[in-house]
Parts: sequence; C-alpha cells; structure tokens
Amino acid sequence: MSTVFYGPLVTPTTGSLSSYLAIPNAALSVSRDTGTIQWIEEDVHPSALQDVMAKYGIVGEDLFLVELQTGEFLIPGFIDTHTHGPQVPNMGSGQEHELLDWLAKVTFPTEAKFKDVAFARRAYTSAVRRIIDNGTTTCCYYGSLHLEGTKVLADIVHNFGQRAFVGKCNMDRNSPDYYVEASSQDSVLHTLELITHIRSLAPSAGGSPSNALVQPILTPRFAISCTPELLTSLGGIAASDPSLTIQTHISENAAEIVFTKSLFPPSILPTPPNHHGPKPTETTYAGVYDAYGLLKSNTILAHAVHLEGSEVDLIKRRNAGISHCPTSNFNLRSGWAKVGALLDKGIKVGLGTDVSGGFSPSILTAVQHASIASKVVALSAPEHKHTQAHHHTAATTIPFANRHLPVSTLLYLATLGGAEVCNLQEKVGSLEVGKEFDALVVSVREDSGNPNLWGVDLDQELAGSGSETDKSELEGMLERFLFCGDDRNIRRVYVRGQLIGGKEFRRA
Repeated sequence: MSTVFYGPLVTPTTGSLSSYLAIPNAALSVSRDTGTIQWIEEDVHPSALQDVMAKYGIVGEDLFLVELQTGEFLIPGFIDTHTHGPQVPNMGSGQEHELLDWLAKVTFPTEAKFKDVAFARRAYTSAVRRIIDNGTTTCCYYGSLHLEGTKVLADIVHNFGQRAFVGKCNMDRNSPDYYVEASSQDSVLHTLELITHIRSLAPSAGGSPSNALVQPILTPRFAISCTPELLTSLGGIAASDPSLTIQTHISENAAEIVFTKSLFPPSILPTPPNHHGPKPTETTYAGVYDAYGLLKSNTILAHAVHLEGSEVDLIKRRNAGISHCPTSNFNLRSGWAKVGALLDKGIKVGLGTDVSGGFSPSILTAVQHASIASKVVALSAPEHKHTQAHHHTAATTIPFANRHLPVSTLLYLATLGGAEVCNLQEKVGSLEVGKEFDALVVSVREDSGNPNLWGVDLDQELAGSGSETDKSELEGMLERFLFCGDDRNIRRVYVRGQLIGGKEFRRA
C-alpha cells in the first residue's frame, strides 16, 4: 500500500549548501507500512500521472493519491536542534534580561513548577502540540531537572508521533536552592532511569529501540551547573553507550564564559580521552566538555556565539554539531554567531528555537533571524565596503564567512543541516528515496489565512496566468514562506509517513 503525493516539491540536496531542488510537478510515493519514500519521479505532466503509477504497479486499492493545490508544495520537516520544553509557558517574559539574570529571575522559577507531574502533563501537552503544528518533525528537548516530569514529556512526544530527543537537565550546583539536584549521584541515577524509560517506549514502526522515534539524550545543562564529579559520571555514561546523543550549551554569553573558566582551571581538568600531545594549559569552554569525554560526533552544542579559534578547531576535530539559535542570541543580547565561518570549516550546523530565550516555537522565526544575523556579521566585517558591490553575484557560492546566507543555505540549516547535527541525515532532512517521509505540506495560498503573506493565487488572478507552477514561481513561493510564513501556512505535518499535525490536522 502506498500514498502518492503529486505536486510541487522542494528539498535540499546532500552535500550542497548553495543549491536545492525545486520540482514543479513531482510524484512521490510513500510506503504506508514503513513510512519510507519508495520512489520520486520528476516533471510528471498531469496526463502522465496514471502511467507513472502503473509503472510502479500502483493501481486500485494499492493507491491513496494526494494532489496538491495551486500554491501548495512539499518540503522536508523542520528540525529544531535546541529547545526547552518547560520554558514554553514563559515565552515572551523577561525580555529585559541577559542570560544569567534571565535564568535566575524568569526561567528557573518556571521550570521548578514541573516538579508537579499533573502540571507537567498539562503544560507539555500544549507545548508539544504547538511545536509540531509549527512544522517541527524532529525536536531536541531539554526537560526540567525532574525525572518524573521529563518522563511525561517523553510519553507525550511519543504519543503524538513526533521524532525527538528528550533529556533531563543535569544541574547539581550554581542553581537556586529550590531548583537544584541533591547530589551528582542523584543526578546520574535519575538520568539512567530516564534513559531506561524512554528506551522502553515501543518503536512506532516496530523493530529495535534504536528505530524508535523518541530517543534519550544526555543533558548537562551547561558547565556552570555541573560539578566535576557530575561531568565525570556523565562522560562515563557516554563512553559506555556511544550511541547516546549529548546536548548542552556553549559560549552563549560573555559573562557565562568567564564564570565557566573560573570554575574549571586547567589544574582540575582531566586529560581528554584520546588526547595526543601535552595537556592544554588554558581552559576553553569546549575544552571543558572535551576533558570529560562529552565532546563527540553526537554532541549538540547550542549557541557558539563567542567561540575561540582553538575551540572551532577542536569542535571540527571531534565532529560535534552546532545549534544556531539567532532569536535567543538577539533577544538576550548575547551576540551573533559567525555561522558562515563555521560552515566554511565544515562544521555541522542546524537551527534551534531555544524557547524561551527565543520567543517563538517556530523554526521559521529562526530562519528569518538567521538571515538577519548573517547580514549583521557581513555588515560588521572589516572588508564589507570592498565586498558588498560584488556580493550579489557571489551569494550562492562558498565561502560563507562574512556573507549573508542565501535561501538555499537557510533551507539547509532548517532541515538537512539539523539532521546532520542530530546524526539523522541517513533517515531524514531531505526528500530522497530510501529516507523516511518527515515532511510538510505548505500552502502559500490566500486561503491559508496569513495576512502577512501575499498569496500566490492572487498573483495568478492579477496576472491572468494559468494554474501550473514553474520552477521560478516555486522558488518564489519557498522564499515567501520562509520569510513571511507561520503555522497558518503549514497544512499538514508528517512523521514517518503518518499525519501528526498541521492546520488541517487541528480542524479534524
């Protein structure tokens, strides 16, 4: 049994940050048993659709056909590489603060409420539904420090059918008395119990726990909140279970970096695993994680606003990934990450909403602010005056350092780049044969109800043109969606071929 989608399709392509595929008339088949993409045919004229399906033996009861309307297109689902589930209730609060004050005055009081499991269930049900309906098919969730509340988060994500990593924050120091773990031992025991709980959830499509949509993730909140004993234990867990993904924060705020270095002088840091050469004589933020065995190819580092050169090199050697969170970085006055330079180094980069430092659960907002951040970097570059004249023609070529990010790169960061950060690029992130169908049906029609986006059907009405979309029109539709779209333009959200959200799902 198959579902065949017919209409415009947009997808990034593996290995390219400067181009993407825009196919006005594509036919894409999804297995209804496994949720994987079986085949894709390009440039299928409406009159040839039945012949194409017959070629693959899809006839009669074997077929469920979804024909997209004019102004609709398929796109890979968004991947949010960094967000905080228990912070959704305080989105938009505390905008006057920088990071450390914001944590103390706004965030920790809210997260402390998640000790109440009934409250956690109500809040997480609403939070996860909002995130899915904004088009996020894969999400990296920080829970609170509470074991039972974070189990609830994992259960809700699992029941909703979203792909996700769920972790409980590890934080046994430098936190308020009402919101801190009793000891490093308690933190580790609760972490191991959460990992066991999440792996006990039945895989949605059968098979082994490694095929489950919801996976556990080690979550040392940041170095400041963890004692050396706790980081040592977490590094031990990571070493004994190499498949376990790790998420944490790095170099978000200048004061945070100073505090981190004061807590971890070189004299107390262990020698990093697999380290060659003399032990580092100066502390770096990335070096702290590396020393405890927490900087690996499956580590997700959020922010990376103020990385030192040696840290960039270290992150590249370890093949760790960066979650770029521009909304939060602007909002908490942390700064702007030089994403172009990271991409030039070949470092994996995806986007994160970082709710509620970021005030929106939508990756579209992160896309828009990532574009602005790259322009701020370009405007701040010493050579700006000499490069701006020719940059227009060079916008789709590398290098990316000190240049604004083109649409192709923004699309990549929101989808396939995020998949690479999560080491899921073989499964999701683009619409390719053999990958799982995590996808959105997007509408840029007037009837989507978004007054901020000019409907493509109005273009056709005013111009008197036909209903067929060509490649340049599809590229224009994508750009309008990325810069003016919101959840009203997301008709349907699919994960592994199953409809789990979107505007039409909410109406059902």
